[in-house]
Amino acid sequence: MATLPDQPLVLIDGSSYLYRAYHAAPNFTNGQGEPTGAVYGVVNMIRSLQKQVKTDKIAVIFDAKGKTFRDEIYADYKANRPPMPDDLRCQVEPLHRIIRAMGLPLLAIEGVEADDVIGTLATQASAQGQAVLISTGDKDMAQLVNEHVTLINTMTNVIMDPQGVVDKFEIGPELIIDYLALMGDKVDNIPGVPGVGEKTAKALLQGLGGLDSIYAQLDQIATLNFRGARTMAKKLEEHREGAYLSYLLATIKTDVALPLSLDELVLSPANNAELVELYQQQNFKRWLDELQNGGVDTQTIAAETAATATVTTETVTVDLPPLDRSCYETILNQADFEAWLEKLKQAPYFAFDTETDGLDYMSANLVGVSFAIAPNEAAYVPVTHSYLDAPAQLERDWVLAQLKPLLESTEYGKVGQNLKFDSNILRRYDIELRGIVGDTMLASYVLNSVAGRHDMDSLALRYLNHQTMSFESIAGKGKGQLTFDQIDLEQASPYAAEDADVTLRLQETLLPQIETSEALTRVLNDIELPLVPVLARMEHHGVLIDPAMLNAQSKVLAQRLLELEAEAHELAGEAFNLSSPKQLQAILFEKMQLPVIKKTPSGTPSTNEEVLQELALDYPLPKCILQYRSLSKLKSTYTDKLPKMIHPLTQRVHTSYHQAVTATGRLSSSDPNLQNIPIRNEEGRKIRQAFIAPKGRKVVAIDYSQIELRIMAHLSQDEGLIRAFSEGRDIHAATAAEVFAMPLEQVTSEQRRRAKAINFGLIYGMSAFGLAKQLGIGRGEAQQYMDLYFERYPGVLTYMEETRQQASAQGYVETLFGRRLHLPDIQSRNGMRRKAAERAAINAPMQGTAADIIKRAMIAVDHWIQANAAEQVTMVMQVHDELVFEIAESAVESLVPQLQQLMEQAAQLDVPLIAEAGTGDNWDQAH
Repeated sequence: MATLPDQPLVLIDGSSYLYRAYHAAPNFTNGQGEPTGAVYGVVNMIRSLQKQVKTDKIAVIFDAKGKTFRDEIYADYKANRPPMPDDLRCQVEPLHRIIRAMGLPLLAIEGVEADDVIGTLATQASAQGQAVLISTGDKDMAQLVNEHVTLINTMTNVIMDPQGVVDKFEIGPELIIDYLALMGDKVDNIPGVPGVGEKTAKALLQGLGGLDSIYAQLDQIATLNFRGARTMAKKLEEHREGAYLSYLLATIKTDVALPLSLDELVLSPANNAELVELYQQQNFKRWLDELQNGGVDTQTIAAETAATATVTTETVTVDLPPLDRSCYETILNQADFEAWLEKLKQAPYFAFDTETDGLDYMSANLVGVSFAIAPNEAAYVPVTHSYLDAPAQLERDWVLAQLKPLLESTEYGKVGQNLKFDSNILRRYDIELRGIVGDTMLASYVLNSVAGRHDMDSLALRYLNHQTMSFESIAGKGKGQLTFDQIDLEQASPYAAEDADVTLRLQETLLPQIETSEALTRVLNDIELPLVPVLARMEHHGVLIDPAMLNAQSKVLAQRLLELEAEAHELAGEAFNLSSPKQLQAILFEKMQLPVIKKTPSGTPSTNEEVLQELALDYPLPKCILQYRSLSKLKSTYTDKLPKMIHPLTQRVHTSYHQAVTATGRLSSSDPNLQNIPIRNEEGRKIRQAFIAPKGRKVVAIDYSQIELRIMAHLSQDEGLIRAFSEGRDIHAATAAEVFAMPLEQVTSEQRRRAKAINFGLIYGMSAFGLAKQLGIGRGEAQQYMDLYFERYPGVLTYMEETRQQASAQGYVETLFGRRLHLPDIQSRNGMRRKAAERAAINAPMQGTAADIIKRAMIAVDHWIQANAAEQVTMVMQVHDELVFEIAESAVESLVPQLQQLMEQAAQLDVPLIAEAGTGDNWDQAH
């Protein structure tokens, strides 16, 4: 077992830290809305390492901007890598400032990579007998390991000395470059030798030695014991030049000219004044507290969790063996497949995953399937790999025929990661996936919806401390990216099997944590998991649209946009690009001298929608710009785009619903986004008119009436609100009558409008300032309205105060059904962020409960349809509090009341839950 060296020179691979933190960290932002999660993650890892390793000799090394000498050697080096994401790029500069303020030497040398700087420093120190500890997640660094140089992976806490390299790679550090040269690297676009994967490379190196030795003994390769050995010599000969080029590219440079000597890589005293400023900018309150309270002894610095909210679920430790890809199987014959089929039947449940040649569930083809029944016990079944020299595979239809009874049976439990996608893929092959007992994406989401991303790679890092094989690492990136069927099995098989293995491990890690709470267990098992097949059915069925109507509307919008552009130019007194923030800034704030409402992080006046809305109250040009932006978005997002999204086989548009995106539990949709089509303006209604019923059917829309206000009445138990809803009164008119102390029949339309603004404003935590702004009245008058409201509805005020206190005490609030809505900023020292979290705390139980109710309704409605009326009615859309159906004309009258009743029975509130229905030939008519 490798141990940490004493007083080593610590070299931190800052670039490796940066990307790992970006993918693992939560979506933190500061007070200006700028992303800070990657900064937090990197600094947290550095602090943790400093606590773990006692030394004052340390440096943090990053890649510099621009090309390196490897680009000159090979023009396509890293050609597949996309540019750094914008939300990561903007975090680099503040991160560098924090690291320097911490007193850490920081190096970024132009023309070389961070690896080369680290390699040079490690080699220099090693030559002097100095112990070196390199902190990285990069496997390439294993080539630097020797008796003085050790690696540590801070994400997994694995320490790797020379024997550790052998244990992991089954070869010594001296052969790592040869290993990389043979395999290549899809991420860095190092070509390697085609057809040589992990197992083949190891077999060659173990049998014959390094690259030079292999090429000197090509005639001996056929005697080695690995699949494809007989034809490998020919491949190696054909790709000799590529192998040696790859060797050159994979070799870490160890003679870089550096601006600092080893003696200068020493920890300096921290600049606490600058750190206070930087931590304030980033809103890192814990570290700020340390500094402002006089600091803490370094012995007490602990690795801090990424979430700032109170931990609300019991931490359950699950002992799992280290992941070992060498244990995985590739199934290429019927006997092995049938043996695995029997294993699946005997397992209490199994992890299941599909591999496809694309991400569009309506057109992607199945390439293979993978399973796992225990940690490290996983297999991949390829069925349509099409690359040259692909081995004989099992026939897809035969495999699916064998799997169909197993996958459709509820007797055998299946877990997966985003099983809705796999379900839709199987549906195209006439398999209805049943027996879903777990979905790790949904388990993570239910455990804490705001903890970070819920994709497999992020979950593996967060919960398993494991870096998965990325798709880009085997397929490349950009235009040259391979589809999965084009990837050779030596790389495809461990990738696919790992997906199943990691999914099984996540299930065994997450489920015990969820099961510490009966409420969370119910949310997962009674709401989220049963919803998966419901959404899959809706997605697969799609919606019918009229492209001619949309094309005609696009022309109308194009003409209106020209008119608005001309109007804006006239108001500005000159022509300018309405879509250019820079030009708009110059017109509004330099030429017209309009007041600056808000500034961007770079200090320039903001022209975002919120700013323009405020300016539009007093100035015509911002109002014109808002209209232009709104219509332009409708045109590009819907009227232009929707006709192009009609599937050629179904002649319908197929959206994707997402269960694990919003913080509150609400569904979202994409490609197209059905949630954002406006309903209150003519242009939005015309788009809805293009969503049509097929011949012989009607579109029926059923939505909940004022559901969040009804939930407020139930949660607050306010007698006045409950009475108003129970008596079936117009709640806004009833509120106006209470607030303005007048008989209900005397309430004017303006008073009702103001009462409506109060009703909806309060459930979103609106302040008197916000209400005044919305109603166009003074703040004092708005405060008076609110005071009157709370006098008449004291239960609402009590509920709001108790909810704030509860949220602050436990870090989360709950829906009526037990869904937890975490609030990381509820105790923030930043007043704006804390107030925003308090507003969210008030609204989240209502919005989250509404989300739970409509999900429960969808499950109940779908169950009833499948059992009683599958030929007559289809649920086709879910938008906010509304469900949309296609129903046979002859059955509308008899079925709609049944559907309304099912929706109204989705929850038992202390006020009536009302579902209102509309019918028409299109969605607009039905609303």
